[in-house]
Amino acid sequence: MPGFAIHTPRPVVNALAFSLSLLVLAPLAVVAQSAPDCSSLPNHDRLRTILQSVVKEGANGNGGLGTQAWATVVNRDGIVCAVVFSGATRGDQWPGSRIISASKASTANALSGKDSALSTANLYASAQPWNSLFSMTTSAPPNPQAAYAGPATAFGTASDPFVGKPIGGVIVFGGGLALYTSQGKIVGGLGLSGNTSCADHVEAWKVRHMLQLDAVPHGVAPDGTDNMIQDIQNNESPSGFGHPKCKGGMPSADIIKNLSKNFPATPKK
Repeated sequence: MPGFAIHTPRPVVNALAFSLSLLVLAPLAVVAQSAPDCSSLPNHDRLRTILQSVVKEGANGNGGLGTQAWATVVNRDGIVCAVVFSGATRGDQWPGSRIISASKASTANALSGKDSALSTANLYASAQPWNSLFSMTTSAPPNPQAAYAGPATAFGTASDPFVGKPIGGVIVFGGGLALYTSQGKIVGGLGLSGNTSCADHVEAWKVRHMLQLDAVPHGVAPDGTDNMIQDIQNNESPSGFGHPKCKGGMPSADIIKNLSKNFPATPKK
Protein backbone atom coordinates (compact mmCIF):
# COMPACT_ATOMS: atom_id res chain seq x y z
CA MET A 1 0.00 0.00 0.00
CA PRO A 2 1.21 3.56 -0.65
CA GLY A 3 2.99 5.19 2.31
CA PHE A 4 4.06 1.93 3.85
CA ALA A 5 7.42 0.20 3.53
CA ILE A 6 7.52 -3.50 4.18
CA HIS A 7 10.69 -4.79 5.96
CA THR A 8 11.30 -8.48 6.14
CA PRO A 9 13.97 -10.09 8.35
CA ARG A 10 16.83 -11.85 6.58
CA PRO A 11 18.06 -14.45 9.06
CA VAL A 12 19.32 -16.77 6.32
CA VAL A 13 21.56 -14.10 4.80
CA ASN A 14 22.91 -13.04 8.19
CA ALA A 15 23.65 -16.63 9.16
CA LEU A 16 25.44 -17.19 5.85
CA ALA A 17 27.57 -14.06 6.32
CA PHE A 18 28.50 -15.17 9.83
CA SER A 19 29.48 -18.63 8.58
CA LEU A 20 31.63 -17.17 5.81
CA SER A 21 33.40 -14.88 8.29
CA LEU A 22 34.29 -17.90 10.40
CA LEU A 23 35.74 -19.65 7.35
CA VAL A 24 37.90 -16.61 6.58
CA LEU A 25 39.10 -16.13 10.16
CA ALA A 26 39.75 -19.80 10.94
CA PRO A 27 42.98 -20.09 8.89
CA LEU A 28 44.26 -16.86 10.45
CA ALA A 29 43.70 -18.27 13.92
CA VAL A 30 45.64 -21.41 13.02
CA VAL A 31 48.54 -19.32 11.74
CA ALA A 32 48.57 -17.13 14.85
CA GLN A 33 48.68 -20.16 17.14
CA SER A 34 51.34 -22.11 15.25
CA ALA A 35 54.39 -22.85 17.37
CA PRO A 36 57.64 -21.00 16.55
CA ASP A 37 60.71 -22.97 15.55
CA CYS A 38 62.71 -23.26 18.78
CA SER A 39 64.39 -26.54 17.91
CA SER A 40 67.93 -25.14 18.16
CA LEU A 41 67.31 -23.38 21.47
CA PRO A 42 67.06 -24.54 25.09
CA ASN A 43 63.63 -25.31 26.49
CA HIS A 44 62.29 -23.64 29.60
CA ASP A 45 63.61 -26.16 32.12
CA ARG A 46 67.14 -26.30 30.73
CA LEU A 47 67.43 -22.53 30.50
CA ARG A 48 66.22 -22.09 34.07
CA THR A 49 68.59 -24.73 35.46
CA ILE A 50 71.59 -23.11 33.78
CA LEU A 51 70.54 -19.59 34.77
CA GLN A 52 70.19 -20.65 38.41
CA SER A 53 73.63 -22.26 38.43
CA VAL A 54 75.24 -19.09 37.03
CA VAL A 55 73.40 -16.64 39.29
CA LYS A 56 74.29 -18.81 42.29
CA GLU A 57 77.93 -17.71 41.86
CA GLY A 58 76.82 -14.34 43.26
CA ALA A 59 78.61 -11.01 43.26
CA ASN A 60 82.03 -12.57 43.85
CA GLY A 61 81.75 -14.65 40.69
CA ASN A 62 79.81 -12.26 38.47
CA GLY A 63 80.27 -8.81 39.94
CA GLY A 64 77.40 -6.45 40.60
CA LEU A 65 74.84 -6.88 43.34
CA GLY A 66 74.41 -10.65 43.52
CA THR A 67 70.70 -10.32 42.73
CA GLN A 68 68.34 -12.79 41.02
CA ALA A 69 67.72 -12.49 37.28
CA TRP A 70 65.41 -13.06 34.35
CA ALA A 71 66.56 -14.68 31.10
CA THR A 72 64.83 -14.88 27.72
CA VAL A 73 65.70 -16.58 24.44
CA VAL A 74 64.28 -15.65 21.04
CA ASN A 75 64.66 -17.51 17.76
CA ARG A 76 66.10 -16.05 14.56
CA ASP A 77 62.73 -14.47 13.73
CA GLY A 78 62.70 -12.65 17.06
CA ILE A 79 59.94 -14.86 18.47
CA VAL A 80 60.21 -15.61 22.18
CA CYS A 81 60.88 -19.30 22.88
CA ALA A 82 61.45 -19.31 26.66
CA VAL A 83 61.34 -16.93 29.63
CA VAL A 84 62.71 -17.94 33.04
CA PHE A 85 63.72 -16.49 36.41
CA SER A 86 66.39 -17.68 38.79
CA GLY A 87 64.67 -17.11 42.13
CA ALA A 88 62.13 -19.23 43.93
CA THR A 89 59.21 -17.05 42.84
CA ARG A 90 58.69 -14.42 40.15
CA GLY A 91 58.79 -11.69 42.81
CA ASP A 92 62.39 -12.49 43.77
CA GLN A 93 63.70 -10.58 40.73
CA TRP A 94 63.10 -7.01 39.63
CA PRO A 95 59.74 -7.21 37.79
CA GLY A 96 60.88 -4.76 35.13
CA SER A 97 63.77 -7.01 34.18
CA ARG A 98 61.46 -9.53 32.54
CA ILE A 99 60.74 -7.35 29.52
CA ILE A 100 64.27 -5.91 29.55
CA SER A 101 65.73 -9.40 29.25
CA ALA A 102 63.41 -10.16 26.33
CA SER A 103 64.26 -6.91 24.56
CA LYS A 104 67.98 -7.59 25.06
CA ALA A 105 67.58 -10.99 23.42
CA SER A 106 65.66 -9.44 20.54
CA THR A 107 68.24 -6.68 20.05
CA ALA A 108 71.26 -8.99 19.99
CA ASN A 109 69.54 -11.29 17.51
CA ALA A 110 68.32 -8.44 15.31
CA LEU A 111 71.70 -6.72 15.02
CA SER A 112 73.90 -9.79 14.58
CA GLY A 113 74.41 -11.87 11.47
CA LYS A 114 76.11 -14.95 10.11
CA ASP A 115 79.48 -13.17 9.80
CA SER A 116 79.57 -10.84 12.80
CA ALA A 117 77.97 -10.57 16.24
CA LEU A 118 77.15 -7.51 18.30
CA SER A 119 76.25 -7.82 21.95
CA THR A 120 73.93 -5.20 23.40
CA ALA A 121 76.98 -3.94 25.31
CA ASN A 122 78.68 -3.17 21.98
CA LEU A 123 75.85 -0.77 21.06
CA TYR A 124 76.11 1.64 23.98
CA ALA A 125 78.58 4.17 22.54
CA SER A 126 76.96 4.37 19.12
CA ALA A 127 73.56 5.11 20.65
CA GLN A 128 74.72 8.15 22.64
CA PRO A 129 73.90 11.73 21.53
CA TRP A 130 77.50 12.19 20.43
CA ASN A 131 77.52 9.22 18.05
CA SER A 132 76.01 7.87 14.84
CA LEU A 133 73.16 5.66 16.09
CA PHE A 134 71.60 8.13 18.51
CA SER A 135 67.82 7.52 18.85
CA MET A 136 68.24 3.84 17.96
CA THR A 137 66.49 2.96 21.23
CA THR A 138 63.24 4.43 19.89
CA SER A 139 63.41 2.63 16.55
CA ALA A 140 61.56 -0.57 17.51
CA PRO A 141 59.33 -0.27 20.59
CA PRO A 142 58.34 -3.46 22.43
CA ASN A 143 55.29 -5.27 21.09
CA PRO A 144 52.40 -4.13 23.35
CA GLN A 145 50.42 -7.33 22.67
CA ALA A 146 53.25 -9.24 24.32
CA ALA A 147 54.56 -6.67 26.80
CA TYR A 148 51.23 -6.18 28.57
CA ALA A 149 49.70 -9.62 28.17
CA GLY A 150 48.80 -11.67 31.23
CA PRO A 151 48.18 -13.42 33.51
CA ALA A 152 51.06 -12.48 35.79
CA THR A 153 50.90 -15.89 37.42
CA ALA A 154 52.32 -17.35 34.18
CA PHE A 155 55.35 -15.03 34.05
CA GLY A 156 58.54 -17.05 33.88
CA THR A 157 56.75 -20.35 33.33
CA ALA A 158 56.68 -22.47 30.18
CA SER A 159 53.41 -20.72 29.28
CA ASP A 160 54.69 -17.17 29.79
CA PRO A 161 52.60 -14.76 27.65
CA PHE A 162 55.77 -13.68 25.81
CA VAL A 163 56.24 -17.16 24.35
CA GLY A 164 55.28 -17.44 20.69
CA LYS A 165 55.22 -13.68 20.15
CA PRO A 166 57.74 -11.20 18.74
CA ILE A 167 58.81 -8.98 21.63
CA GLY A 168 60.75 -6.17 19.91
CA GLY A 169 62.44 -3.41 21.84
CA VAL A 170 66.00 -2.10 21.55
CA ILE A 171 68.39 -2.18 24.52
CA VAL A 172 71.89 -0.70 24.31
CA PHE A 173 73.57 -1.87 27.52
CA GLY A 174 75.06 -5.17 28.64
CA GLY A 175 73.15 -8.44 28.92
CA GLY A 176 72.15 -9.39 25.37
CA LEU A 177 74.08 -11.87 23.20
CA ALA A 178 73.46 -13.55 19.86
CA LEU A 179 73.37 -17.36 19.84
CA TYR A 180 75.46 -19.45 17.42
CA THR A 181 75.58 -23.21 17.02
CA SER A 182 78.88 -25.06 16.85
CA GLN A 183 78.58 -24.82 13.06
CA GLY A 184 78.60 -21.03 13.37
CA LYS A 185 74.92 -20.66 12.45
CA ILE A 186 73.04 -17.88 14.21
CA VAL A 187 69.84 -19.24 15.74
CA GLY A 188 68.58 -16.40 17.93
CA GLY A 189 69.43 -14.30 20.96
CA LEU A 190 69.74 -14.48 24.74
CA GLY A 191 68.88 -11.66 27.10
CA LEU A 192 69.59 -11.49 30.83
CA SER A 193 68.54 -8.78 33.28
CA GLY A 194 68.31 -8.24 37.02
CA ASN A 195 71.73 -6.96 38.06
CA THR A 196 74.04 -4.17 36.93
CA SER A 197 74.38 -4.17 33.15
CA CYS A 198 78.00 -5.33 33.50
CA ALA A 199 77.05 -8.28 35.69
CA ASP A 200 74.16 -9.06 33.34
CA HIS A 201 76.71 -9.32 30.52
CA VAL A 202 78.92 -11.65 32.59
CA GLU A 203 76.01 -13.91 33.50
CA ALA A 204 74.65 -13.97 29.95
CA TRP A 205 78.12 -14.90 28.68
CA LYS A 206 78.34 -17.81 31.12
CA VAL A 207 74.82 -19.01 30.33
CA ARG A 208 75.53 -18.92 26.58
CA HIS A 209 78.77 -20.81 27.15
CA MET A 210 77.01 -23.54 29.14
CA LEU A 211 74.37 -23.80 26.40
CA GLN A 212 77.21 -24.29 23.88
CA LEU A 213 75.67 -21.66 21.63
CA ASP A 214 78.69 -19.35 21.59
CA ALA A 215 80.56 -20.19 18.37
CA VAL A 216 80.64 -16.50 17.43
CA PRO A 217 82.10 -15.99 13.92
CA HIS A 218 83.52 -12.53 14.62
CA GLY A 219 82.97 -9.64 16.99
CA VAL A 220 84.18 -6.09 17.49
CA ALA A 221 86.15 -6.73 20.70
CA PRO A 222 89.97 -6.81 20.38
CA ASP A 223 89.96 -10.60 20.77
CA GLY A 224 87.45 -11.01 17.94
CA THR A 225 84.48 -11.77 20.19
CA ASP A 226 81.34 -9.83 21.12
CA ASN A 227 82.64 -9.17 24.63
CA MET A 228 82.01 -5.85 26.40
CA ILE A 229 84.61 -3.17 25.63
CA GLN A 230 85.08 -0.80 28.57
CA ASP A 231 87.06 1.98 26.91
CA ILE A 232 84.81 5.02 27.46
CA GLN A 233 86.49 8.06 28.98
CA ASN A 234 85.21 11.65 28.78
CA ASN A 235 82.31 10.57 26.56
CA GLU A 236 84.68 9.08 24.01
CA SER A 237 85.04 5.45 22.95
CA PRO A 238 88.17 4.93 20.83
CA SER A 239 86.77 1.64 19.52
CA GLY A 240 83.33 3.09 18.79
CA PHE A 241 81.77 0.13 20.58
CA GLY A 242 82.48 1.00 24.21
CA HIS A 243 80.42 0.52 27.35
CA PRO A 244 80.96 2.28 30.70
CA LYS A 245 82.14 0.48 33.81
CA CYS A 246 79.31 -0.16 36.24
CA LYS A 247 79.01 1.41 39.66
CA GLY A 248 77.28 -0.36 42.51
CA GLY A 249 78.10 -3.68 44.08
CA MET A 250 81.20 -5.67 43.25
CA PRO A 251 83.18 -4.47 40.20
CA SER A 252 82.95 -6.60 37.06
CA ALA A 253 85.77 -5.09 34.99
CA ASP A 254 88.38 -7.80 35.64
CA ILE A 255 85.81 -10.57 35.20
CA ILE A 256 84.76 -9.09 31.85
CA LYS A 257 88.33 -8.70 30.68
CA ASN A 258 88.93 -12.44 31.13
CA LEU A 259 85.59 -13.78 29.93
CA SER A 260 86.76 -15.00 26.53
CA LYS A 261 89.78 -16.64 28.13
CA ASN A 262 87.96 -18.33 31.00
CA PHE A 263 84.86 -19.17 28.93
CA PRO A 264 86.09 -19.47 25.35
CA ALA A 265 83.82 -19.91 22.38
CA THR A 266 82.70 -23.39 21.46
CA PRO A 267 85.05 -24.81 18.77
CA LYS A 268 83.43 -24.75 15.36
CA LYS A 269 82.78 -28.04 13.61
